[in-house]
Amino acid sequence: MIKKILVTGGCGFIGANFLNFMVPKYKNIKFHNIDNLTYAGKIKNVESINRHKNYTFSKVDICNLKKLSDIIKKFKPTIILHFAAESHVDNSIKSPGEFIKTNIHGTYNLLKSINKKIFFIHISTDEVYGHVKNNKAFNESTKYNPRSPYSASKASSDHLVSAWNSTYGYKSTIVHCCNNFGPLQDYEKFIPVIINNILNNKNIPVYGNGKQKREWIFVRDFVECLEFIIFKNLTRENFTIGSGIRFKNITLVKKILKLCRKNFQIRCESSKVKNVKDRPGHDIEYKINSSKINKIGWKSNTNFDKDLIETIKFYIKKNQ
Repeated sequence: MIKKILVTGGCGFIGANFLNFMVPKYKNIKFHNIDNLTYAGKIKNVESINRHKNYTFSKVDICNLKKLSDIIKKFKPTIILHFAAESHVDNSIKSPGEFIKTNIHGTYNLLKSINKKIFFIHISTDEVYGHVKNNKAFNESTKYNPRSPYSASKASSDHLVSAWNSTYGYKSTIVHCCNNFGPLQDYEKFIPVIINNILNNKNIPVYGNGKQKREWIFVRDFVECLEFIIFKNLTRENFTIGSGIRFKNITLVKKILKLCRKNFQIRCESSKVKNVKDRPGHDIEYKINSSKINKIGWKSNTNFDKDLIETIKFYIKKNQ
């Protein structure tokens, strides 16, 4: 029986969306959110659930082993969802040390603080696989090929989680998801940058030739996937999660420009789109094969245009 769920990084983009969805829905489950409230983790992201009796919060850095261990001992979770991470590739190129510290050492501290009775769900990324070769989609058996300090740090944390399963009998599951989009995402990320710059009539930067292709899933869709994994008790598994919806970066920019004009009467000239120097080690293409979890019963329900319009509405309101 699920009694208590602890969430790391629950004030960040995906973590906050998970809590905002789950806390009101499952009043018989207690949720505890730990977050260090760095630049991308904002307490405002979870203000809608602050008054719920089944929700509590602690400001904790997962790199602080003592505080982390004390919280886990006191709360006694049956499930932990580990969202907390440094996640911006550009920042990892400038300051890789912070990514090593949080993503690797922080994950190690969590593993050190729990026992094998806890269902530990480690949220990772499709970027650990590098870029697609021979048009072959990533699946759970794809070899790792991280090409940035960020993806290398996440790959390292994945290996720690897998090793604790094999060596100590932990029941952890690793989830590799494609790019999420939706409300609450920090302005540093690709889709919020596009929308915010359109709203403020600024140039829209596109790396290189803009032909890098990414797969996109609406954040609420991914949250429901995690809900599925929890209640199906899918322990000691690896899953690759995608929607099958893929765009070149430049195509996505043009789509957002069009939706802003058509649905919100917000004009931004195409001349504002500026190609800038490409990122070092920039992966060309990501593509996900989700057939493993599809066969168990979960399928993506992302409706890209509809969900993108909801996302644009969120940032319009935020800019007012």
